[in-house]
Amino acid sequence: MPALRAAALRPLAALAVLAVGLVMMAALPARAQDKVWLQIEAQPTEEKALERAEAYAGAFPETQGYRLRSGWFGIVLGPYGVAEGAAQLNALKRENLIPSDSYITDGAEFREPFWPAAGTAPSTEPAATPDTAGEAPAPADPVAAAPDPEPTAPVAVDVPEETLAEARASEAALPEADRKLLQSALEWFGFYQGGIDGAFGSGTRKSMAAWQESLGLEPTGVLTTRQRATLVANYQSEMDEFGFATVNETESGIEVTLPLALVEFDHYEPPFVHFREKNGSGLSIVLISQPGDLGSFYGLYDLLQTLDAMPVTGERSRTEKEFRIHGVSATHDSTAYARFERGFIKGWMVISTPATAESDARVLSVLESSFRGVGDTALDPGLVPLDEAARRGLLAGLDVRKPKFSRSGFYIGGDGTVLTTIEAVESCGQVTIERDQDVTVKLTDAASGLAVLTPARPLSPPGFAAFQLGPDRLGTEVAVAGYSYEDRLPAPVLTYGTLEEAKGLDGAAGVKRLALLALDGDAGGPVVDPTGAVLGMLQPAPKDTGRVLPAGVSFATDAASIASVLKAAGVSVTESTATGALPPEDLSKRAIDMTVLVSCWD
Repeated sequence: MPALRAAALRPLAALAVLAVGLVMMAALPARAQDKVWLQIEAQPTEEKALERAEAYAGAFPETQGYRLRSGWFGIVLGPYGVAEGAAQLNALKRENLIPSDSYITDGAEFREPFWPAAGTAPSTEPAATPDTAGEAPAPADPVAAAPDPEPTAPVAVDVPEETLAEARASEAALPEADRKLLQSALEWFGFYQGGIDGAFGSGTRKSMAAWQESLGLEPTGVLTTRQRATLVANYQSEMDEFGFATVNETESGIEVTLPLALVEFDHYEPPFVHFREKNGSGLSIVLISQPGDLGSFYGLYDLLQTLDAMPVTGERSRTEKEFRIHGVSATHDSTAYARFERGFIKGWMVISTPATAESDARVLSVLESSFRGVGDTALDPGLVPLDEAARRGLLAGLDVRKPKFSRSGFYIGGDGTVLTTIEAVESCGQVTIERDQDVTVKLTDAASGLAVLTPARPLSPPGFAAFQLGPDRLGTEVAVAGYSYEDRLPAPVLTYGTLEEAKGLDGAAGVKRLALLALDGDAGGPVVDPTGAVLGMLQPAPKDTGRVLPAGVSFATDAASIASVLKAAGVSVTESTATGALPPEDLSKRAIDMTVLVSCWD
């Protein structure tokens, strides 16, 4: 198991954060410092607020409602002691009993009460902290409840707030650690993007004003003692809710801060360290650690994109040192990052759902800022280079995303344009070549069964087709290069046969009949003669004809018909001028260099 030691965001220890928060609370006036409330909702009208307060009061006898200084009507639970309030907020949010954006308030914004309504009396006892998942606190018995003629008023209302000058003076006395803590809290809630340096410049002031404005406070850009205490208490509450702790992963040579209230260590599967979801969070995290070279780094980049948990839609970027992959779909929102340095590849994957994108963004921020490689250690030293065995080991424990089916195609130009069969691209949500290269379907021609694909980014194919447009020589030995077994093999294979007739069985022109035993995956592949020139493109096996042809009968769209269709679409082709037969090894290389795997995805 990984070794753990408690830590909070940035390098501040959790206990230090809490201690600073309590010190700030201690600076409040005597009657204000010992009571807080949980603001769980606010409504623009009293009528709606009364309706919602009554609903909450059925489960939480300590429900109260106050008109706020902003004019809205706030619904709160409490009052509680400071530490008790933080514990209640964590417990109730964790059990989904109150909204996820509920927060601690000191009551400074409360004005006249509107709930409990006339004729009802609030309970001054707080709801019990939930200790069983899914159990809400039992409603209070109205007969047994002791009446209290006076609503519990927020103590802080009777205590005057600091003036701007007083706020500046109390702020000036803050030690550097407290100032950095405030910046960290503002950053956590999305108000601050600068450095955590304790210097309150214009950026920090703007973020403070934005935070004040978000709570309906006057946006002075200077936080009062109460406001600072409220901000820190809410920040600490969220830190506890996520359970951030530093993980020293000695086996993989990684140190990182993880949300251990949401994930827990599961198992090693080199080069992965798996952390599974916890408490139904829907979040899982995978640490990546392996030795390698640039080739294995690029291989990892390609392979991670084949995972079922990494949707194909999203941004991708890669340099010679690092890569980032973000995949988004209706069911997944996943991010992967890795860096290649000093012979090691280390990184992480965060796998989640779009429904938790807001909290995931905070997890990502903490994870990325804290992630670092430690020492000269990595998982699975034998994982170099990335051969097929390494590929299987790399993906063990994760589901690999599979295409619906794959067919063959071939390059027809030096820019990476690909010709294939229309069958390969019909009813596809996405089409790729060579497993991970996105392409656009530029042309489909139902009459000839042809489809033309253009790559999403420039390619330099190792070879492309030169077409034989002259008269055919029946009986000539031919070969088709194709992915006979779809994506099961890493390279195409050659299948040999002969050219039997330069027309279809029914006499149709533009078709060549071959004596060649092809499989489904070969469809779309180039049919080459002994010179390496392309005679045509292999067609899919006839379907729904009502006839069963003898084994070894295949058909190809001839080169002249292909050239005619492409020319009409503005795509030029190269005509072959070769005359002599190539040695078998050269013919095989030429055919394989031009052939590509075409995959259809949902």
